[in-house]
Amino acid sequence: MQKAKTYYKGLKPYTNLDDKDLIYLDIRNKPFDIYGLYDPLNQPVFKRMPDEVAAKSNSRVRIHYLHTSGGRIRFCTDSDYLCIQVFFPELFRMTNMSLQAASGFDIYEDFDNRSVFFSRFNPEVNTKDWYEMRIRFSEHKLRYFTLYFPLYNNVDKVYIGVSENSLLGPGKQYKHKKPVVYYGSSITQGGCASRAGNCYEAVISRMCDVDYINLGFSGAAEGEQAIAEYIASLDMSVFVLDYDHNAPKIEHLQKTHQPFFNTVRAKNPDLPVIFVSKPDFSDYSFDSIQRRNIIFKTYMSAMENGDRNVYFIDGRSFFARDYRDSCTVDGCHPNDIGFLRMAQVIGNMVKELL
Repeated sequence: MQKAKTYYKGLKPYTNLDDKDLIYLDIRNKPFDIYGLYDPLNQPVFKRMPDEVAAKSNSRVRIHYLHTSGGRIRFCTDSDYLCIQVFFPELFRMTNMSLQAASGFDIYEDFDNRSVFFSRFNPEVNTKDWYEMRIRFSEHKLRYFTLYFPLYNNVDKVYIGVSENSLLGPGKQYKHKKPVVYYGSSITQGGCASRAGNCYEAVISRMCDVDYINLGFSGAAEGEQAIAEYIASLDMSVFVLDYDHNAPKIEHLQKTHQPFFNTVRAKNPDLPVIFVSKPDFSDYSFDSIQRRNIIFKTYMSAMENGDRNVYFIDGRSFFARDYRDSCTVDGCHPNDIGFLRMAQVIGNMVKELL
């Protein structure tokens, strides 16, 4: 633990704030820890996987891999206020998600056995390519924080601001350091949680005290071999294959789902893999049943071949029976209720497997 001034390297981004002792620090430097993003200390902008993998994927992946869903910053400080500066190429606006969810940072305070939502940093509606925000604390004490990156926005640079005489140090460490990896659609990416900390992977992370990597790509989870090979190369504790929604046709899902799993399994023979089908609250169509059956067939094929580390969750079970119609914003994308119910079902299985 050191004084914030010790970490200060002359950086003084433009600020609209009037705190005379305010200093800003680049989160790519000590003592900040960054989780859930690809090589964050060496990349020019924040991203979720290598450029060369995105280049071999479909056009929507090449947009969304630069969105920072699943990214987190951890640190501690006894500063009497906390500031942030966020720089990005443009503000990503959506019709079914708030600016807070798509482009804001959630602030959680971390304790020994739990993390609790504390506040948020968010842009205004007229924001163009950067924003700055400050929160003040009513009591002077050392606090541990996790800041969740935006779900649907590119982020180029982030600076954390504290008072120069405050203590500053690393954040809490996850009990389970090897991450859970998730691959899937816009639901996996976080659409349409009200804020970043409410997507189901983030909730599971807090339930189980486990790191995670979110490889959900909105409208773009088409099971490309390049992504399967990249995921297979990761050091992970559990893999959740939430790939269903974005296969353009049933035939595409049939062609790609089992090969995707086989690629991951070939390099990770002992890895627990959870297969998940989509959770749409009222879709009883033949198409949906066929898609679910394809996923179940991959699971059954693995079991029949002696694989005892595969698990299947029927997405129709997520929203339960009571108030099922209240779990989405549009019949497809979960709201906070829907994500919580997803987290409870998937999270209970992840907890057992960890």
